[in-house]
Amino acid sequence: MSGSVISPFSLAGRVALVTGSSTGLGKATAQCLGRAGAKVAVNYANSASRGEATLAELRAEGVEAEIFRADVTNEAEIDRMVTAIEGSLGPVDIVVVNATPAQPQHPIEGYDWDFYQQMLDFFVKSPYLLARRLLPGMKARRHGRLINITSEVFHLGVAPFSAYVAAKGGQTGWSRSMCHELAPFGITVNMIAPGWIPVERHESDPQADKDAYFGTIPLGRWGKPEEVGWAAVYLASVEAAFVTGQTIAVNGGRTCW
Repeated sequence: MSGSVISPFSLAGRVALVTGSSTGLGKATAQCLGRAGAKVAVNYANSASRGEATLAELRAEGVEAEIFRADVTNEAEIDRMVTAIEGSLGPVDIVVVNATPAQPQHPIEGYDWDFYQQMLDFFVKSPYLLARRLLPGMKARRHGRLINITSEVFHLGVAPFSAYVAAKGGQTGWSRSMCHELAPFGITVNMIAPGWIPVERHESDPQADKDAYFGTIPLGRWGKPEEVGWAAVYLASVEAAFVTGQTIAVNGGRTCW
């Protein structure tokens, strides 16, 4: 039985896959989708213990959920994962592309092409591979939601961060093109662009950096991981069926367009 619906945007009967959902923004997004009634596929690549802990939390809330290990930059692993999801939870209606590698900031001389390629693999190759696997079913059902977690860094041109910013730009361009390609099938493609929302990966970040960023947030507070999750719930809902090719910035007003 799926979780109790506490969102006005009901996802009852839908199946949602959130990549990289064992921690951080991905975990919060999985929780929000589950609270809205979706069955949730938790994905992780490295830490089974964190994935199992997230699964236990979802089930404790009454969410119907399962866990699946896969490197979402690998086509064969994606195929195995989606086949397993279809067998246990049902066809995937919603995919939130969230998985990310480490994001060190360096001047361009400090990066090599292998690092650039890793960024492209996560933010361009992964959405492409997931879409290729999931779209036949979505097209047949004439319904689907592709939601890409992008970033404010593309719109702000943050430096020294060229590899990550370039890959997020590619992800954004891909999403905009796909929204036109898939609209005739009733499939929407949207983006969520978070600002810096501190999660587990930021625990060791310098306090001076956090203080400097905090001072630039117009709303005067840190964002919460679940605020990204609820944006995903809206984009996944039937109420957002006429919204496609758009970016919701969840950053307290740091970008306006």
